[in-house]
Amino acid sequence: MGTAATATGAAATPSAAPSAAPTAAAAPAAPSGTFDGSVVHTRFGPVQVSVTIANGTITEVTALQLTNDGGRSVMISNQAAPILRSEVLAAQSAQVQNVSGATYTTGGYLTSLQAALDAAQF
Repeated sequence: MGTAATATGAAATPSAAPSAAPTAAAAPAAPSGTFDGSVVHTRFGPVQVSVTIANGTITEVTALQLTNDGGRSVMISNQAAPILRSEVLAAQSAQVQNVSGATYTTGGYLTSLQAALDAAQF
């Protein structure tokens, strides 16, 4: 006598937890605005810069203060500032080379710039 196997056709039941489709994490908004760096005190005076960022791109760097201890210091800073500005705009960061003969100005400029970029979360 044959035995008939009975299948207990258990139907698949929907999961209790909703199935979430993988979603991409929302990208943070690109920083925009003008941010002042900290005042950096150097051997030849204070240095401070401001950076303007538009849609995640550095569009301007302005020296708010440059070393001012004596005429030679002012001259060096006035020569170094446009070079540093140009280099920062090209590099889009504070990671640029020292300006020869303007070590203190360069150090203060880039330190202040990095503080401004940190404030912008750039």
